[in-house]
Amino acid sequence: MSVFVDDQAKAQEFYTDRLGFVTKSDVPVGDFRWLTVVGADAPDGVELLLEPDENPAAKQYTRALAEQGIPAASFEVDDVDAAYRELTGQGVVFVQPPTDGGPVRIAVLDDTCGNLIQLVSPV
Repeated sequence: MSVFVDDQAKAQEFYTDRLGFVTKSDVPVGDFRWLTVVGADAPDGVELLLEPDENPAAKQYTRALAEQGIPAASFEVDDVDAAYRELTGQGVVFVQPPTDGGPVRIAVLDDTCGNLIQLVSPV
């Protein structure tokens, strides 16, 4: 899975230091990097590619999603309310606090790199 980011170094710092992912791949590719992160508890799980948004289409896509309030990605957590308290305490900005959404509870944060990220947990 990938998300377009406006700054790979800033994205790596946010996703690892704030959200708890760990870097899996960090390979120079010209002016950019093949930069992936994984869940700390799933080192062989799904990798999230922090992909540069240098392509004009990527910039337009990312901006349009954010302007419409559409998350670029969604991650399941055990308890959205606990994650919200923990992450807010670390300075993470949420654009939507924990809210019931049918059979799930959701919250949406700003990843500081151009994306909204949804956290979800079963009710």
